[in-house]
Amino acid sequence: MGMRTIRYFLGRLGGAVPTLFAIITISFFLMRLAPGGPFDAERSLPADAMANLEAVYGLDQPLWIQYGRYLGALAHGDFGPSYRYRDVTVTDLIGQGLPVSATLGAIAIAIALSAGVALGTLAALHQDSMIDYATMVLAVAGVAIPSFVLLPFLGLVFAIRLHWLPVAGWAPGSLADLVLPVTVLCLPPLATIARLTRASMLEVLRSPYVRTAFAKGMPLRTVILRHAMRPALVPVAGYLVPAVAAIMTGSLVVESIAGLPGIGRYLVQGALNRDYTLVLGMVIVYSTFLIGMGLLVDLLYAWLDPRIRFQS
Repeated sequence: MGMRTIRYFLGRLGGAVPTLFAIITISFFLMRLAPGGPFDAERSLPADAMANLEAVYGLDQPLWIQYGRYLGALAHGDFGPSYRYRDVTVTDLIGQGLPVSATLGAIAIAIALSAGVALGTLAALHQDSMIDYATMVLAVAGVAIPSFVLLPFLGLVFAIRLHWLPVAGWAPGSLADLVLPVTVLCLPPLATIARLTRASMLEVLRSPYVRTAFAKGMPLRTVILRHAMRPALVPVAGYLVPAVAAIMTGSLVVESIAGLPGIGRYLVQGALNRDYTLVLGMVIVYSTFLIGMGLLVDLLYAWLDPRIRFQS
C-alpha cells in the first residue's frame, strides 16, 4: 500500500469522525423530541416516585445538559444504562446481540456475493438462454418480495409442513436456526448483485482486450478469471455498502420475527419502549460499521480498477 493510499485512507477516516458525531447528535435530539418517554408505561406510579425515577437517570435535567453528559460518558466507552432492561447496561446488550447479528450478516453477505457473482457471470455467458431468463426471474423475485412476507412463508413450508427446520429461536452453534433468516436476508442483495454482474460482464466481454484474449486462443476460464472478472466487479463493489445496509435493516425485521437475540431486535424493542440509550447505542454500532464499510469499498475500487487514482 503506497503512501498516497495511506494518506487518502487517513483523510477519509478523519472525515468519518464528524459524520459519526453528526449522526449521534441528530439521533439524540430526535429521540428526545419524539412523543412519549421511557417510563410512560409506568403511569401508575405516584408523581413523586416518577420524578425520583427521572432524576436517577438524569431526565429531569435540561436537554443540553443530558446531551453533554451522554457525550462525556460516550468518550469513555460508556453507552449508559438501559431504561427498560433493569440492571443491564447498553454495552452488555450490545455484547450479547452483536455476535448473533454479525454471524447472520456475515453469512448473508458472503452468500449474496458469491452466489450473485456466479449467477450473474453465468447469465452473461449464456445471454438470452433459459439460464439467463431464470437468473433474471430470480433477481426480480428477490427484490420484489419483502422479508416480512418471505420469512413466514418459508417457515410455513420448511418448518411447519416439512419439519426440516425450526420455526424460530436461537441455539448457539445451531446452523439450522440460521438457514431461514440467512436465506431471507441474502436474497435481495443476491438478486441485485446478479443483475449488476450480468450487465457489467456483458460490457466487459465485448471490450477489445477481452476479444483479443479470445483471439489468442486463451481458455474461457482464464479469460474470465484473469481479464474480465476484476473490471466487471467494479459496479458490484459500489453496491457493497447499500447491500450491507439492506442486510442490516432487514435484520431488524428478521430478528424480530425469527426470535433471534441480535442487536436488530434490541433496536426495534428500544424504539418501541423509548429506551433512549439503547437506541442510540445500536445506532452508533450500525453507523460505525457502515462508515467502515464505505472506507473499505473505497480501497477495494483501486484494487479492482488500476485506472482509479486517489485524490488528495
